[in-house]
Amino acid sequence: MTWHPAFEAAAEAAVHRLGPAHLRVLADRLGGDWPEQAVRHAVPVPGFAETAAAVLAAQRLSGLPDVEAAAYLRGLSAGHTQRSTAVRIESVWSGPSTHPVPVRATAQVLTGLVRSARHELLLMSYSARPYPPLVRALREATGRGVAVTVVVETLAGAAGALRGAEPASAFADVPGIDLWHWPTELRAEKPARMHAKIAVADRRALLVSSANLTQSGASRNIEAGLLVHGGSAPQRAAEHIAELQTRGVLARLGTAG
Repeated sequence: MTWHPAFEAAAEAAVHRLGPAHLRVLADRLGGDWPEQAVRHAVPVPGFAETAAAVLAAQRLSGLPDVEAAAYLRGLSAGHTQRSTAVRIESVWSGPSTHPVPVRATAQVLTGLVRSARHELLLMSYSARPYPPLVRALREATGRGVAVTVVVETLAGAAGALRGAEPASAFADVPGIDLWHWPTELRAEKPARMHAKIAVADRRALLVSSANLTQSGASRNIEAGLLVHGGSAPQRAAEHIAELQTRGVLARLGTAG
């Protein structure tokens, strides 16, 4: 059977944003003749209702019956479930390389992760400075419609440990990025820092590293990290940050660009 491209695209975006388990729930509701409101709110997690609405709109546009649309979503969910069970972990390093022990370079992995994103990208960093390769990759990502979220520390939050411009200013030349921070007044214990350094692409690949989003972190310093493909870790990292945003633990700084 020939599927409408709009529905295929919406379904593919949904499995990346929601994960195969939540997509299966959506399929079961859709195939079970549930009312649209119940389908859209089948799973109470951030972004589910909006993503489900996009799938339903694409289904209406294609003219697909519920039973056929549900079957397609179940098949897509099963395929991604099988793929996600295969977890691949690589070590990632900044700084000097050694020929006898080849490892992935942080700068290469970071920009590659950004360029691989098709729907959603999450970055977190304590410190940030304009790093041209990363800025170019981010501009390309927002240009192709990737939703980019960046969580950074602030000078106030760092309480003197960071100097110079605000870390968020590193992304001033990238339009459309959503910038977030951890407000100092919400930090129960002081001093406390927003010290995480991660990158998540489409909830399927996760980079956890000691490297900040700076030239020094990406290439000059000796920094270590792990790149995780598949499994639940990328999905859980993105869901955790989304929950912190929903609960108000993280607050918007604004939109860059």
